Amino acid sequence: MISVLGAGVAGLCAATALAERGLPVEVIEAATPPVSRLAGGMLAPFCEGESAPEVIVSRGQAAIGWWRARAKSFEQRGTLVVAAPRDAGELDRFARATRGHDWVRPDDLEPDLSGRFSAGLFFADEAHMDPHEALASLRERLVARGVAFREQPSGRIVDCRGIAARDRLRDLRAVRGEMLELHAPEVTLTRTIRLLHPRFPCYIVPRGKGRYMVGATMVESARDGAVTARSLMELLSAAWTVHPGFGEAEVVSTGAGLRPAFPDNIPRLRREGGRIHLNGMYRHGFLMAPVLACELAEEMAKETCHAH
Repeated sequence: MISVLGAGVAGLCAATALAERGLPVEVIEAATPPVSRLAGGMLAPFCEGESAPEVIVSRGQAAIGWWRARAKSFEQRGTLVVAAPRDAGELDRFARATRGHDWVRPDDLEPDLSGRFSAGLFFADEAHMDPHEALASLRERLVARGVAFREQPSGRIVDCRGIAARDRLRDLRAVRGEMLELHAPEVTLTRTIRLLHPRFPCYIVPRGKGRYMVGATMVESARDGAVTARSLMELLSAAWTVHPGFGEAEVVSTGAGLRPAFPDNIPRLRREGGRIHLNGMYRHGFLMAPVLACELAEEMAKETCHAH
């Protein structure tokens, strides 16, 4: 039996990949809800290349097909990157730092942005989904396969506890992220919009029925707790820059959580102290968890084969 610790995106992807390889697996849930429920749910390997190393761009592309097959809310409508006129230089810089895009007129793709931005970058191959639905889908598929969700492990440990694994991974650090969800029925956007900003990139992800997720700050802090007023104002200001209709939106919810990161910000599998860790997701959880989960399942299937 393989005991996967954690029922966030890393744990559920690991359990799914292991179960699909026919390996006996159980999921050990923590009392606190996973931070990955606060994610944007973007599958944007090419956009991430602006600041992430090449391994995220090249390997992360495999996550798009993986989620397409498993998440009902999956939509491959690309990512539209824009910048306010005063930040036009940011758009040129982003274009030089990334690949997989075309220059477009933003309102050709999103008519609701008419007259607001003269140019944008379109990453047609990227996708998005609702992380709540995606995690629920993985859970349902595991239960249908007979995978048990328990409180105590009974087998070999695969540790996917995120920042809680600092008790064993001493170089794991916390990176605080904050987001908010808006209900803006006056706004009609159909794909992820990234607004470039000199201080931080903001993204708006449609969730259907007039709901939008706006995120996300990246703060080098281990302080837990609610969203700060400054972050709330910056995110709302960015949303309003994209579309003034967000000024009339209802704030449905806000959230903040601590993302786990290794010093180089690259997620990985690590073997330490008799257990396998799948951790260090940083801001790449939904992008890299399936990739590492498949790598894990392949390794463990080979070990099982050799053992017999």
